Amino acid sequence: MVVNNTEKSDLKTVNKTPFQLTLKRFMKNKLAVAGVITLSLIILAVILAPLLTEHDPTKGDLMLIEQGPSSEHILGTDGSGRDNFARLLYGGRISLIVGFAATLFSLAIGLVTGSIAGYYGGRIDSLIMRVADLFLALPFFVLALTIIAILDEVTISVFVTIIAITTWPSLTRIIRGSFLSLREQEFILSAKSLGASDFRIITKHFLPNAIGPIIVNATLMMATMIIVESGMSFIGMGIPQPTPTWGNMLSEAQNIRVLRDHPEAWIPPGLGILLTVLSINFIGDGLRDAFDPKSNRR
Repeated sequence: MVVNNTEKSDLKTVNKTPFQLTLKRFMKNKLAVAGVITLSLIILAVILAPLLTEHDPTKGDLMLIEQGPSSEHILGTDGSGRDNFARLLYGGRISLIVGFAATLFSLAIGLVTGSIAGYYGGRIDSLIMRVADLFLALPFFVLALTIIAILDEVTISVFVTIIAITTWPSLTRIIRGSFLSLREQEFILSAKSLGASDFRIITKHFLPNAIGPIIVNATLMMATMIIVESGMSFIGMGIPQPTPTWGNMLSEAQNIRVLRDHPEAWIPPGLGILLTVLSINFIGDGLRDAFDPKSNRR
C-alpha cells in the first residue's frame, strides 16, 4: 500500500501530543517568536544589571546633575545626578517584577472566585458576580489612586496588592465563562457520578480544559499591568522615588527642558515600555492562536 506525502503529514500530526501541536502552531507565528526573543533579551539585560553597570541607581551626585552622555555615564544623569543607564536596567527589573507579581496575584484571586462561581452557580455565583460588577463599575484609576492617597507609604508589595485587588474581576469573568461552558460536558458529569470531590473535579477536569483562555488573558494582562505601573509612577502616584522604574524615569520628561535637551533621559525607558508591551502582546496573540481548537482542523 502506497502512502502519499499528505497522509504521512496527517499521521505525524495525529501522533503528536496536544502540547507539541500547540507549540508547533505558536512557532509558526513569526511575531510571537520575535516577541519571545525580544522579551527574553530584555529580561536577561535586567537580570544582568549588576554586570552591565557599576553605578548605584538610587545614589545621586549633585555635581553631575543632568549631564549628557559620556564614557562614564552612557545615557547621562538625571535631575538628581543618578546614572540613567543604571536606572534603566534596574528600573526595568522593578517594572517587570511589578507586572508579573500583580498579574500572578490577580490571577490567583480570579482563579478562586471564577472557579467557585462557575462550578457552583446559583446564589454563590450571583454574589461573586455582583461584587465583580461593583469593582468593574468603578473607574480603575480612580479606585487605585484613592487607595494610594489614603496610604501613608506605598512600597512595591503594597502597590502590587492595590493593582491586583482592583483588576481581578476581568479574569474572574473569563474563568467563570469557561467553567460554565464545561459544566454540562459528559466527562464532568461522569466524574461527579463516580463520586469525585469538588476540588478534584475543578483541578483535574475544569482547569486543564480552560487553561488556554486563562494563559492568554493572563499574558495580555501583564502588559496592561506594566503600562499601569508606568502611568501611575509618571504622575507621581506609583512607586515613589528614588526606587527606579521606567515610569519614574519618564516623569523626568514632565520638565520641558529635559524633554527638549535631554532625550537620552526619557526615550530609552519609553522604548523599554514599548518593546516589552509589544512583545507580551505578540506572545499573547500567538498563544491565543495556538490554543484555538479550530487551528487543529486547519
